[in-house]
Amino acid sequence: MTIVSSDRKYRRSPKIPLLPQKHDDHDSPEVGFNGASFSGAVFNMSTTIVGAGIMALPAAVKQLGLIPGLIMIVLGAMLTESSIDMIMRFTRASKTASYSGLVGDAFGGPGRTLLQLCVVVNNLGMLVVYMIIIGDVLSGTWSEGVRHSGVMEEWFGQRWWTSRFSLLLLTTLLVLAPLISFKRVDSLRYTSALSVALAVVFVAITAGVAIFKLMDGSVAFPRLMPKLVDQASFWKLFTTIPILVTAYICHHNIHPIENELIDPTQMKSIVRTSLTFCSTVYIATSFFSFLLFGDHTLDDVLANFDADLGIPYSSFLDDIVRVSYGVHLMLVFPIVFFSLRLNLDGLLFPFAIPIAFDNRRFYTVTAALMGFIFLGANFVPSIWDAFQFTGATAAISVGFIFPAAVALRDTHGIATKKDKLVSWVMIFLAVSSSTAAISSDIYSIVSRDKLAGR
Repeated sequence: MTIVSSDRKYRRSPKIPLLPQKHDDHDSPEVGFNGASFSGAVFNMSTTIVGAGIMALPAAVKQLGLIPGLIMIVLGAMLTESSIDMIMRFTRASKTASYSGLVGDAFGGPGRTLLQLCVVVNNLGMLVVYMIIIGDVLSGTWSEGVRHSGVMEEWFGQRWWTSRFSLLLLTTLLVLAPLISFKRVDSLRYTSALSVALAVVFVAITAGVAIFKLMDGSVAFPRLMPKLVDQASFWKLFTTIPILVTAYICHHNIHPIENELIDPTQMKSIVRTSLTFCSTVYIATSFFSFLLFGDHTLDDVLANFDADLGIPYSSFLDDIVRVSYGVHLMLVFPIVFFSLRLNLDGLLFPFAIPIAFDNRRFYTVTAALMGFIFLGANFVPSIWDAFQFTGATAAISVGFIFPAAVALRDTHGIATKKDKLVSWVMIFLAVSSSTAAISSDIYSIVSRDKLAGR
């Protein structure tokens, strides 16, 4: 694969910027690697998509009503497929092999740097939040003055090794550190497959409990349309847009996965298969969670599994759901970390050889990032507030604003009328959802501070 001059000048490697290229065996950092398979790529792509967002979708469907909510989930998948298709077509036209290379081809060095910064902010924020949630699941958390015990504390009592810090340290050293040390994204295919399986386990348990309670008449069929009682309830509908728009963000891992494929022409089918699977999981999760919990569905539906479900073996099922979700996030962590490390390295060392070929730089950047994430999740509680602002904006930029901007710029004259129409729709949704997210976050933080000051 040849690289245009705008991409080449950022990396001394004659092969590819940022990413090791699979077509040159003598350049491979892993001996005997012949390329990634279709199934491995689907697992990695699906794991990139299904992160923590799955737990926020049922509350979004509660706000919108069942029918509009499920329709929006499907439309989100369709819009994401369009944006990824544009990225892949314009990448081929620009003869680049990375997302940053594509944006650099369209907008030069500043555009490339801005994209890399957005990916770093988005992924760093996600990983800090993932670690906070893992800590909540394992060791417990305080919410509105109420103590919610973690599974390890429930099983073994309060000991030094069931504290939040100890459990997160052990998780980091024994689980996360080995997984983030792989130099190829395809090396994560088995853990990604397990992550996908755990998401299916969550759906299966939720569906089973909901159907059981529906049959014994203890739950009613959920609302089909939104509940509008005043102006505030109308405006609250718009706070669901950021959740739905960002539910499928995976654009930062498109090129790392595609560049390792045995047959790169399979990428379009891989994206479609992954989006179909993830939208099915999202629809099933949202439908059965809303059916089970109705208007009591919490913003993070995992919190609903912290109480008696009103069925036999309720406590056992609660534990399975929480543990499987915690492990699921541990396995999502390395796939998101992969593109974080790649883009941070591109920001810090734009003229160096690809990071996979420089062991010292690879492990230094890896250790520095992991240390920052660990310290942020443990010692800076307010870091979540900061990432609420930057995360929503950065994710939406990576998923929709940059692909739309590249298509509208149309440096190589390949954009169709449909591309340009879809691009304007994506920009409109991105700007409106960012505005809604930031406004909602400001309002919630101000309201919380007022309550705290009483």
